[in-house]
Amino acid sequence: MPSSFNRRRFLTGASAGLAAALLAGCGFRLRGPQPLDFATIHVGASQYSDLGISLRRHIATSGSTTVVDDPAAADVKLQILANEREREILSLTGAGKVREYQLVQRIRFRLVDKGGSDLIPPTTILARREYTFDDSQVLGKEQEENLLYNDMQSDLVMQIMRRLAAVHRNP
Repeated sequence: MPSSFNRRRFLTGASAGLAAALLAGCGFRLRGPQPLDFATIHVGASQYSDLGISLRRHIATSGSTTVVDDPAAADVKLQILANEREREILSLTGAGKVREYQLVQRIRFRLVDKGGSDLIPPTTILARREYTFDDSQVLGKEQEENLLYNDMQSDLVMQIMRRLAAVHRNP
């Protein structure tokens, strides 16, 4: 019995080692914060809004860029041109009550350098989520809607961060 146990242990360890070597060899790596190509940035969203807080936090974790309050001191300016939320009715019951809603969050932004040139021209990104509605669970559905909006905003902030990371300025 001990030799079977040792062989099984050896095969398990060897399989794990082989899998790790294959993943390392193919260039796989976990997605983490990506460095940005500018030292300072001004974020044109209120520092007290959920969007402003989230953007500042993600930029700070990039490790290469500092958020500044003075737009004149920033290498680039991230301007939030619009941040809109919508709720649309998708379907109704036979009695005419709402059965499903679609939530949409749309953010329009641009990135400009000190000279006012567009590094990212005005761009609109959006996220959509659908959920079923039940009149007997109004409070629960309201919480679900808030969670869905938070999830959409997180997705949109990550899209903005990927676009910021793709910007390469010429010195």
